[in-house]
Amino acid sequence: MIGYVTLGTNDLQRAAAFYDALLTEIGAARLWDIGHGIAWGTAMDKPCLAILQPFNKEPASVGNGTMVALAANSKETVDRLHAKALALGAKDEGPAGPRGDSFYAGYFRDLEGNKFSVFCTQ
Repeated sequence: MIGYVTLGTNDLQRAAAFYDALLTEIGAARLWDIGHGIAWGTAMDKPCLAILQPFNKEPASVGNGTMVALAANSKETVDRLHAKALALGAKDEGPAGPRGDSFYAGYFRDLEGNKFSVFCTQ
């Protein structure tokens, strides 16, 4: 149902380096680069994550309560991606671990403050 998620950035090159390094951990690559924005995913017909400089030229800001969830295929992948995000400068918003019986997740904020969950169900 979700086609893509777009997040704003105030520093496209810094954000691009962060996401290039982070999203390769789950098999995603750049799908497009339009100069003021870049999208990553596994295929054009699958959901993707994009970062853009705001069209209205105003500063990008974080939405309170907004979160992007990245699906992983195992607890080990959740652990690895969460650790990679922190190593790249992200802020920890909740360590990777079980949340209930079959949900495993870790939470972080990227370099701009956007909140992410990395999760798997097992």
